[in-house]
Amino acid sequence: MTKYFTEEQSVSTVNARMGVDISPRLREVMSCLVKHLHEFAKEIELTQEEWDFGIDFVTQTGQLCSEERQEFILLSDVLGFSMLIDAINNRRPAGATENTVLGPFHVASAPIREMSANISLDGKGESCLYEGRVLDLYGAPIEGACVDVWSDNIDGFYDVQQPGLQPKWNNRGRFITGSEGFYRFVGIKPVSYPIPDDGPVGKLLDSLGRHPYRPAHMHFLVTAPGHKKIVTHIFVGEDHYINDDAVFGVKQTLVAPFEYVEGETEWRCPFDFVMVAETSAGKDSD
Repeated sequence: MTKYFTEEQSVSTVNARMGVDISPRLREVMSCLVKHLHEFAKEIELTQEEWDFGIDFVTQTGQLCSEERQEFILLSDVLGFSMLIDAINNRRPAGATENTVLGPFHVASAPIREMSANISLDGKGESCLYEGRVLDLYGAPIEGACVDVWSDNIDGFYDVQQPGLQPKWNNRGRFITGSEGFYRFVGIKPVSYPIPDDGPVGKLLDSLGRHPYRPAHMHFLVTAPGHKKIVTHIFVGEDHYINDDAVFGVKQTLVAPFEYVEGETEWRCPFDFVMVAETSAGKDSD
């Protein structure tokens, strides 16, 4: 019997059209998506003009995407969706270092540097010593962990955003831990910066009365054999935007101490990373 489309039966009608021999997971995902999308339109009684505006917004977002820029990821970020997906997929036991979004500026295969090396190749900004240990959940050091780090420069730009204006690999590097699990390098105290806000996502933020800024942070990607990788940042707690990150990436445990000291460097940031073994279920996170 043919089931015609009505407002009341819209969800069941659309979902009933799916074929029999499709992926069970695809059926589950699309059924749920259709259900919530239709319920959203019904709840707010979406007008035709509003939906036309939405279609135009999505079209403009897609048109701005390129190899250098992914406006849809930016949209996901500012809606908090990227952080939600990250949280769902990276539940960890209490005491383990928390994840946050990778961000668009990671570059694979950064140079492996000697421990204590300075990654600030342009020599600009306030010097900061970063040091700590990579440990397992029981406090044992992890030897052979790769600590991949990157940050913006004093003007709030990553090197890949300013080719020719910054040295290649500026404020980037990888460090391999020894038997005691220590890492140590010199960079700069990072500064806050705006996400790209000259496109449809920027216009959306402005319409919502929101700013485009991210609080100052240093990126870390920590990997070690037999352990789940950590993709995270450590944040400058005194930053103006620490409680108002445009992409919702800040977590309390990732706000790091930045101590002002005189001597070899102006600032020091001690921070340990705690990794979870690959065999851990990681579902007892607080």
